[in-house]
Amino acid sequence: MNLTCHSDIGKIKTLFIKNVAHAFISDAHIDMYWKGLNYLGKPVLENALQEYDSFESILKMQGAKIFYLPQDASVNMDSVYCRDATIATDKGMIICNMGKAARANEPLAHKKVFEANGIEILGIITAPGTLEGGDVAWLDEHTLAVGHTYRTNQEGIRQLTTLLLPLGVEVITVPLPHYKGSSDVFHLMSILSPVDTNLAVVYSPLMPIVFRNLLLQRGYQLVEVPDEEFETMGCNILALAPRECLMVDGNPKTKTALENAGCKVMVYKGEDISVKGGGGPTCLTRPIYRYK
Repeated sequence: MNLTCHSDIGKIKTLFIKNVAHAFISDAHIDMYWKGLNYLGKPVLENALQEYDSFESILKMQGAKIFYLPQDASVNMDSVYCRDATIATDKGMIICNMGKAARANEPLAHKKVFEANGIEILGIITAPGTLEGGDVAWLDEHTLAVGHTYRTNQEGIRQLTTLLLPLGVEVITVPLPHYKGSSDVFHLMSILSPVDTNLAVVYSPLMPIVFRNLLLQRGYQLVEVPDEEFETMGCNILALAPRECLMVDGNPKTKTALENAGCKVMVYKGEDISVKGGGGPTCLTRPIYRYK
C-alpha cells in the first residue's frame, strides 16, 4: 500500500475537519465561552466564517477527500482544532484523553464519527493518562516524537508507547518548558512542523537542546522562526505534500525562509480561526492517510 497514517509530510489523501460554523455556532455562543477557553481575543463570527471558507478552499484544491465532523452539543469552540482529540495510525485511530478539561468530550465525539464511517479504533488513552494530538509529530513512519507538556503527561505517553510498540514505532519523549503555564496552549507542534523528510520549521528558543540536536543528527535542515512571528503561528505549518506548505498569513520572514528552502507556500487569513484560539493549520485538520 502506497499510503500511511504515519506521516506529517506526505501528500494528504484523506482528512477530517470541523467547520468553524459548527464549532463557534453563533455570536451569543462565542460571547459565553471565549474567555473561559482562554482565547487571546474574542473571535468575530463573520470574519471567522470567511477565514474558514478560504482555508477549506485551499484543502479542496489539493484534491484530498474531506470528511466533516458534525456539530455536537457535547463539545465547544475548541473542537474546530480537531487534530488534538485523536492520533491516526496504520492500524486504526488512537482516541486521546485531553489535558484541557474543557475539551474532555472531544475524543469520544470523534470516536462516534470514526465508527460511523467504518474507521478502526486501535486504542483509547485513559485517566490518569492525558494525551493531545498537537503534542505528536511523525519524524518518519517508525518514529513518533511526543511532547511531555501540561496537556500530555507521562502516563499518557506510556499508554501511547504500549499501543504503538506492536506497530514497530519508536516513541521519543520531548520534555517541554513551563513557558506561559498550564492555562496556555503549548504543544510540541507549537515549536516543530516537519514539512519534508529532511526539512522542519522550528522555534529553537523553546526547543530542548537534546531534541534539536537529534533533528540535526537525523539530517534535518531547520527553518528558524523569528521571535516576532512565533505568537502569530509562524511555526505552525501544515504540509499538504512534501515542501507544499500552508500557513497563517502575516509571517513573511518564515514564509520567505520556506521559499528559500524550496517550498511552495500558501497562506490564509487566520486572525479569528487560528491566532485568537492558538490553533494553526495543523490544529485545524486531522489527516488520516497520506501518500508515502
